[in-house]
Amino acid sequence: MVVSLAEIRAEKDGAFSHDCPTRTVLDHVMSKWGVLVLLALTDGTTRWGQLRRTVEGISEKMLASTLRTLEADGFVARTAFPEVPPRVEYSLTARGEDLMAHMLPLMGWIADNADGIVTR
Repeated sequence: MVVSLAEIRAEKDGAFSHDCPTRTVLDHVMSKWGVLVLLALTDGTTRWGQLRRTVEGISEKMLASTLRTLEADGFVARTAFPEVPPRVEYSLTARGEDLMAHMLPLMGWIADNADGIVTR
């Protein structure tokens, strides 16, 4: 298990430096909406409307943008069905499931500790 930035950089030279792709992925995955959309998809395949309700407070524009980004990164799969009215479903890809296996413990920690950290 990697325990420090120095160890990560020893394995992958330049990781998390200014112009490294790791910064882009970090921005996409760890953005407020990116995290919440990925977290919502851990419950399984979901349609647009359900995602919007689950990720409370996200606008349609931001949901669309976030889904496009996560799909382009290979974390989310979009399946469109040729029906009237159109039906589109979103799910985690294998890459997205692997990512969330690592992120879910962090999300659990945040849920357990947020009240003690943030004073209302």
